[in-house]
Order: sequence, then structure tokens, then C-alpha cells
Amino acid sequence: MKKALFTLALVAASFSSFAAVTQQPTATPAATSNPDAYTSMMAAIIQDLMSTGDPAKLKQADAKLERAGQVAPKDWLPRYYQAYARVITAFVSKEEDEIKDKYLDQAEAALAQARKLGGEESELLVVQAYIYQARLSISPMLRSMKYSKMVTETLAQAKKINPANPRIYLVQANNVYYTPSMFGGGAEVAKPLFQEAQTRFTAFKPASVLSPNWGERQVKGRLKSYETASVK
Repeated sequence: MKKALFTLALVAASFSSFAAVTQQPTATPAATSNPDAYTSMMAAIIQDLMSTGDPAKLKQADAKLERAGQVAPKDWLPRYYQAYARVITAFVSKEEDEIKDKYLDQAEAALAQARKLGGEESELLVVQAYIYQARLSISPMLRSMKYSKMVTETLAQAKKINPANPRIYLVQANNVYYTPSMFGGGAEVAKPLFQEAQTRFTAFKPASVLSPNWGERQVKGRLKSYETASVK
């Protein structure tokens, strides 16, 4: 069980490698003196963030997002992506557990800021579920009873708010995939959830160029692995 829970947390961290920003910059509603420059800056930061799992580069992206948040203090997206960067840093860091928990405290703080700025709640809840998974990974045996339930409940809240959000199904699918079969999980149980996530991604249209738009590459990779396994 300990190994399975820890593996789940590591796989969650791998989302950063698969996520991508695929659109070209357009105007953002944030109040800045040069919206186009701000959008271009944010698009570049997001691209860097979503293409790395290196702690140093994640921290660099975090610092850039802090500056972006100062440039556009009414925009929730810099704080959302800061929370994302910090939770991924906690997953991939080889530092002491206390330091990882500190990153997660900082992720919680950024998420709270994003919420105060009117961030899209289902997206915030998905990142909140990530934070709970990261908390769990630090001490699986001691924290699984608390945080496993919190992950499930948080994703359920997100689904009630916006059932069309494909990232909900991706996180849920990974959660089930790495849950031992004796507890109702496993690859075959998770497969319909990955398929549902792909269906949702096909229909999904982000609200803006900078809006959350990550996860589809991981879904496609997982479904491809099912196809490969069935051929063998």
C-alpha cells in the first residue's frame, strides 16, 4: 500500500512533463499597461512551467509568476500557476519532508490568492487535490487515511461545479490507477476514466489562451499504453 500511494504521488508530478500550451497569445483581461506584452510573457512562463520537472526550473518559473502577479494584481492566473509550480516542486524535490510541506503551504497560499481574485473554482479544486496528493506522498502510511479521502472529496466538488473540466477525470483516473485492486483500484478500473478524460479533452475549449489547458498528452500516453499492452 505504501509503495502504491507513493507511486501515485510521483505520477501526479509527471503531469508537468505532459502538459502543454498550444495556442498563440491573445489579449488578457488583466489590467496592465500593455496587455499583449503581458499575455506573451505569461504564455512563455506557462510553456516553461509545463515542459519541465526540474526543481530549479520550477522555482525559476515560480519567481517569474510572482513578478507577473505584481504586474497584473487582479489576474488570478499567475497565482494559480504559482500553486501548480509549487506542488510539482514538492513532488519532484529530494529535499527534507519539512521543506516539501513548506512548498505545499506556499501552494495553498497562492491558491487562496487565486480564489480571492475570482479564479475558476473547478480548476482551483483540481490543484487543491494535487496538494493533498503531495501531502500524502510525504508520509503515505501516516497520511493516507486523511488525504486519500480529501483527494476524492475535492475532485467530487470540482465535478459538481464543472463536469466538463477534463483535468478532473485525469486526476481521478490516476488516483484509481495507482490504488491497489484490493481497494477497488487498478489499471482496468481506471481505463474508463482515462477514456472519459479523453472525451472531455476533445470537447474542451479553454476560456482564454492563458487558461488551464494541460493534461491531454498524458491521457493520450496512458491510453496508448493500454493499446500496447493489449497487443502483447
